[in-house]
Amino acid sequence: MAAIEINGLSKDYPVGFWRKRPKRVLDNLSLNVKDGEVFGFLGHNGAGKTTTLKLLTGLIFPTEGTAQIHGQPIGSPKAFQNIGYLPENPYFYDYLTADELLDYFSRFFPMTPGQRRERCKTVLEQAGLTEFRNVALRKFSKGMLQRIGIAQAVLHNPDIVLLDEPMSGLDPVGRRDVRNLILQLKSAGKTVFFSTHILSDAEALCDRVAILHRGRLVGVGQIAELLKRQSGLEVVVESCPAALLPRLQSLADAPLTVSGSHHRMEIPEENVAQLLGLCASNSIRLLSLNPLRFSLEDYFIELLRSNDQQPEPATKANAS
Repeated sequence: MAAIEINGLSKDYPVGFWRKRPKRVLDNLSLNVKDGEVFGFLGHNGAGKTTTLKLLTGLIFPTEGTAQIHGQPIGSPKAFQNIGYLPENPYFYDYLTADELLDYFSRFFPMTPGQRRERCKTVLEQAGLTEFRNVALRKFSKGMLQRIGIAQAVLHNPDIVLLDEPMSGLDPVGRRDVRNLILQLKSAGKTVFFSTHILSDAEALCDRVAILHRGRLVGVGQIAELLKRQSGLEVVVESCPAALLPRLQSLADAPLTVSGSHHRMEIPEENVAQLLGLCASNSIRLLSLNPLRFSLEDYFIELLRSNDQQPEPATKANAS
């Protein structure tokens, strides 16, 4: 059984002032998230990531489609029991201390006073905030607020943790702290489903990712599989006679770039043997030969560009 199963989920919002018309912000999303994996939900601002998370938590209702949490339909109390959620911009009572805030949230769950104290102590340790347990939240940095937010999301020990842009606006130290928290959750066997537009974080953390563009799912899979494509090699040579430049250029995928006596180019792997032979027979000095890595950012941009020519998601009202 999948941790999260989404089938044909769509959401329309009314837009306009006088004659409101429906605008589709999420279009026929179908997706499965496995138990125990860290799943990244990628997309630019306005792609539909937050809408999806709000649908899964029952904060809004779908126009079409269904979703299940461990086999329970979204909106049912049994589905909510298994979910921990941190919104993108959480608001906490800033006059409370970290300990008081967690004690307050723990009262929503069937815990005895002793269980509440023990659980609050545990999640504060996991979040690295034990020494700040008696500090008012108004004195917390943004990174510390994100950590206390994750602590409240896992307070009831849920199997599935939903995080909306957990690293947005954080400095490098704050991002590292939140990344470590996500890895701790994974090592504890939790399923972490988080949205982000910070691709380096997704590449470092995720088992699989899905890419959303203008409300549509445009790519999904393991990062290693998505980035399996070989982009070729970067070559830098020196002392190449001008007469040989056309032959060198014929081996490259793109125009040569020149810096003093150095010539830089990108070549496919199948042309490496010809390059080495050309350099050896003409005393061309080969300075470097390095593989070009196809990053998640490259894949993301390429995918979005290929989908930019498609029309906006249409509602039934627009299509009729």
